[in-house]
Amino acid sequence: MDFFTFLLEHPVARYALLTFTGIFAGFLNSVAGGGSLLTLPVLIFLGLPGATIANGTNRLAIMLQNIVGVVGFRRKGVSDFGYGILITLPAMLGAVFGTLLVIKLGKIDKSGVIFNRVLAGIMIGVLILTLFNPLKQFQLQIQNLSRTRKVTGGLIFFILGIYMGFIQAGAGFMIIATLTIVNGVDLVRTNALKMLVVLFCTLVALAIFIRNGHIDWGLGIALGFGNAVGAWVGSQWAVEKGDKRIRVVLVCAVLAFAAQLVWKSFLTS
Repeated sequence: MDFFTFLLEHPVARYALLTFTGIFAGFLNSVAGGGSLLTLPVLIFLGLPGATIANGTNRLAIMLQNIVGVVGFRRKGVSDFGYGILITLPAMLGAVFGTLLVIKLGKIDKSGVIFNRVLAGIMIGVLILTLFNPLKQFQLQIQNLSRTRKVTGGLIFFILGIYMGFIQAGAGFMIIATLTIVNGVDLVRTNALKMLVVLFCTLVALAIFIRNGHIDWGLGIALGFGNAVGAWVGSQWAVEKGDKRIRVVLVCAVLAFAAQLVWKSFLTS
């Protein structure tokens, strides 16, 4: 019996793999971003349908992770609930549409070919953003946001909500781009707002996935526990050298998972 067969056939091994993956992903989201680029492909690798059950199960982990993150920021005195609501409400509305869309895709794309190819493309695109980080040059710090910026931001967050409802992976980078470039928010406040928006959009998406029976509770709790632990550790440690090393691992892992998803989609097409 090879290692991959062992993982697929032994529940304890599956839970252990997801817990360790969750810890790494939660820490990664705290210091670099892109944790779902690892957790979602791992869930698909373990045999869960990508667009539906893997997608829904991943939201449970994201919810637990962001609860820890939001509480952590509030304890450090970094929060902006008033403005957070202004951008969260349109994002939540968009998340409803995005979640219903991906569930419909899952019914049409039963083999997962389309979803796996879309995910692979998104993984590569977000990886490029992670490596080159074009947001560094847009670290604006404007205290009073104009009405035009608020309206524009609200429209963009509705579109981002559709994306977060559909797949979530890499949404953090898009939120950071919107808040820093369009709304001119500093990066500390941006991270706090990002976790608030993702938390509420995840709650909306998760409710829809639960209603349609697209959650593996055992695997989701194992992954969520790991994500929460990783997020807590990452919020306590600011390690620049560790961030660089994590980015190297992220590159290798994302490329490997993306190649596997594309290869699997061609085998099943």
